[in-house]
Amino acid sequence: MSGRITKSLANGRGFIPFVTAGDPNDEVSLEICKLLANRGASVIELGVPFSDPMADGVVIQRSSQRAIDNGVNLRRVLSIAEKLSSASTVPIVLFSYLNPLLRFGVEELCSAARSAGIDGILTVDAVDSEAEELSRVLAKHEMSLISLVSPTTSDARLENICRNARGFIYAVSKAGVTGASGSLSGDAEKLTAKVRKFTDLPIAVGFGISTREQVENVWKFADAAVVGSAIVAEIEAALAAGDTLAHVEALIDQLLPLQKAAHTHKVEGSR
Repeated sequence: MSGRITKSLANGRGFIPFVTAGDPNDEVSLEICKLLANRGASVIELGVPFSDPMADGVVIQRSSQRAIDNGVNLRRVLSIAEKLSSASTVPIVLFSYLNPLLRFGVEELCSAARSAGIDGILTVDAVDSEAEELSRVLAKHEMSLISLVSPTTSDARLENICRNARGFIYAVSKAGVTGASGSLSGDAEKLTAKVRKFTDLPIAVGFGISTREQVENVWKFADAAVVGSAIVAEIEAALAAGDTLAHVEALIDQLLPLQKAAHTHKVEGSR
């Protein structure tokens, strides 16, 4: 099952959207994910709400808090994922901090996530021995550990991270927290080239990607572009009017070339 992620990104020009599960509520969150699956998503990152998201900017922090205020916890995230996986063939990656996973229980979580149709887990703050152990347990359940690397990651750590990673490598385009940005740092291309020395896995670039120009620029040197804060900001902007799906769809029209946006995954039945 974990190989589905790599296969989905094998041809390049990948699009990986991030949404916070349960924002603005469970039902609309699920519909947003289905929309993204039908509008060209290669992989969907489903964010686990967390009270102290240190690597996230204010937009995603607020979305996480909205979901927590709605009572969203990891079990409800798994429920959303299960409903999505029964309606779409797009691989799903849980995006989480380590603390919620440990509270749930790693073995129990991996079993539940596998049953829910989840293909991998990305943990922002699992490093070294913690990442190695998590990778081992995930592999036992046929899921991938998705790892983050940044421009400040040393070659020695890059090699170790790539050794334990599966699915794809998430290359952070800039130091700091998530958030839409008007320009893409040249560090992202340099980092991608360095990572390719240590792995044959697809490389996705994220943090700060919010325009079609940035997406197409990333596609020149990496296998996929990750878009998070820009999508979450549209969800937030739609809160008052309640036209969330329309907001998100309009953003996808702006982000992706027509041939990519028009690409759909089969959405019927289960895996």
